Formats: sequence, C-alpha cells, structure tokens
Amino acid sequence: MPTTERETTQISAVERMQRYIEEHLFEPITLKALAKEGGFSPWHASRIFKNLLGKTPFEYIRSLRLARAAQVLRESNKTILDVALDFVFDSHEGFTRAFAREFGLRPSEYRASLPPLRPFIPRRLSQPNKQGVHNMSTHLQPIFVQVIERPHRKAIVKRAQQASHYFEYCAEVGSEVWNVLGQIKEALYEPVGMWLPDVLRPQGTSKYVQGVEVPLEFSGPVPESFEVMELPACQLMVFQGPPFQDDDFEQAILAVEKLIERYEPAQYGFQWADEDGPRIQLEPWGYRGYIEARPVRALGKPALAGFR
Repeated sequence: MPTTERETTQISAVERMQRYIEEHLFEPITLKALAKEGGFSPWHASRIFKNLLGKTPFEYIRSLRLARAAQVLRESNKTILDVALDFVFDSHEGFTRAFAREFGLRPSEYRASLPPLRPFIPRRLSQPNKQGVHNMSTHLQPIFVQVIERPHRKAIVKRAQQASHYFEYCAEVGSEVWNVLGQIKEALYEPVGMWLPDVLRPQGTSKYVQGVEVPLEFSGPVPESFEVMELPACQLMVFQGPPFQDDDFEQAILAVEKLIERYEPAQYGFQWADEDGPRIQLEPWGYRGYIEARPVRALGKPALAGFR
C-alpha cells in the first residue's frame, strides 16, 4: 500500500534525527536538539521515533554507542575508560553496567574472549543506499533492503543429512550447534543458518546448515563433527524486517520471506545469484527484526569464476 503524505513526513523527520545522531555520536545529544532537527515538539518527535524504529531516541543512542564501542574494544588497544569517555559515558562503572545490560557480559570479559555479540543494527527507513536499493514500507512497518559485500572467507559448519529448514535441522542434529558456534572466537560475524547451493553440498548432505564465517586464513581448532569450507567473495541483498514481539517470530519470518519471493532485484540493477554463495538467516531477535540475506550480482555480470 502506498505511503501516505503524513507517513512520509514522519519518516523524513526520523531520518533527519538519525543523521543528527550519527554526526554527534561522540557528543552529548538532547531531545530538544533532536526534536528541532526533526521539526516536531520533543514529545511528538520521541513518539514517532519509537513508533518507526522500536526504540526511544535515547534507547537508540545508547544501543548505537554500545555497538560502536564493542567494535572499538575488539579492534583497538584503547583502555575501557577511554572507550567509555569517547562514547559519552560518565564513568568506567556506568559504561560497564550499560554494556553488561546490552550484551550480557562486562567490557573486560568481552575483550578477553571476543565472543560473537548481537549488536544493535540501526535501520534506515526510506533513503536509497549507495547501490540504489530502497526500503519498502507498509503502514509504518518498514522492511529495510540493502546490498552488502562479503569477502572471500571460510565457514565452520555442521551438516545434517536431509534438512531444508531450521526445524528439520534441529530435529536431525539438535539445538546445541548454535551454542558451539557462539564459542568460536575467530568468528567474523554472529552464527547463522545457511541454505547452501548445490556446489557446496556433498552428496547425501543437507541443504540447510548452521555455521559461522571466519577469516580466510583461519587454521584454528574445529569442533568435533564440524567442518570448514571456503566461501568466495560475493554480494548479498539483506532484508531486515521491523521489530516484533518475541512470540510473533514465525509471522515476522514469513513476512520477510514472502517479500523476498516477490522482490524484483532487477529494478535496482541486480539479479539473484543463488549459486554464488549461501542464503543466510540470522537469529530472529524481536528488538532488531528478522534478517535474511540472499546472494545477488550486478545485471550482466558473469557467475563467479571457479565456483561451479
């Protein structure tokens, strides 16, 4: 259904507030300043922000700062106090409490073991990204679509024999695979479900697996009954649905999957390229919406050399 003029105005206002937050992430941000940027009263600005993004402005700011802070902790040698002050936390203790509430462990524990986290992923509502892909919105329930690059890397996976989706997979191999994958320190991203193209499926193995992506140079220990395979560089079209109540996860998954089925990537210069790599399913957490990614390549671009 087409977006109304009122909805378009609200989406534009929230996008301006998001840009303001990005530009001032390392500075104190007030609701008054955000409201001025959005063109509404503070109360109304806060209300439409939460309606569209599922978080109040300050919940959004805190989650975004903590996600970026976790990245700094992972990739730099800065002290925890310096990271806390950089991201406008008043003290080491305040930052530690907020970090633990967000991720379930203290910053020092995270830095010591570098487990995969579930960081906050900010949503963009209507602007095209650099590849020209737009969001789709129905009654202020946006599904964000973007194209990302995946490097040449490896994946550690646990195969089943016949599974074609999550529930069949768990029936075959159990539910502990996810926990094992979450302990792999070298992981590039969080554990995922994968639908594998035929070229990555030895005879007698399942289409659906669970795994985690690791760097190409990975040579560490592999859990028993798991295996390592190479994944070539590719592009993924990512679909992210709106936040949902945890009990509604099946409906949230179905809504995104139905969109993918009828989506026409050619209108933005892409074609489906399912043979280029796995289709990926992230764990459906209500706070961020359901996320699924499908391989694409630019129209007219040949299939990946050597990956057939």
